[in-house]
Amino acid sequence: MMHTDDSCAITHRGKRYHCNISLAMNLIGGKWKGVILYYLRNQPKRFSELRKNMPDITEMTLSLQLKQLEKDELITRTVKGDKPPVQVSYALTNKGHLLSPILMSLCNWAEVINDENQKMP
Repeated sequence: MMHTDDSCAITHRGKRYHCNISLAMNLIGGKWKGVILYYLRNQPKRFSELRKNMPDITEMTLSLQLKQLEKDELITRTVKGDKPPVQVSYALTNKGHLLSPILMSLCNWAEVINDENQKMP
């Protein structure tokens, strides 16, 4: 259901949001969540692969962001093997995949903004 009313208030998991965008930004906002979701859009990745894609993120921050995205049901964490070393991979859920076109639109927007900045004297 799409809401266009600016005064739309919603409740998600017991928390009240003044509008849908507040909920969306709570789930994917911050410096790293969108980037993580972007890198998971095509295939599952292991922690080390995500770290290689995002060299500026600390291990602690990546771990925390992955836990939050998993809690919010945007990604899944799969553990293969029952004896060390186990293989852990992360993948988008169906809810997470719904964000793929939005993330690609954000990439396109950033490219336009960057191109405009390159043209400025």
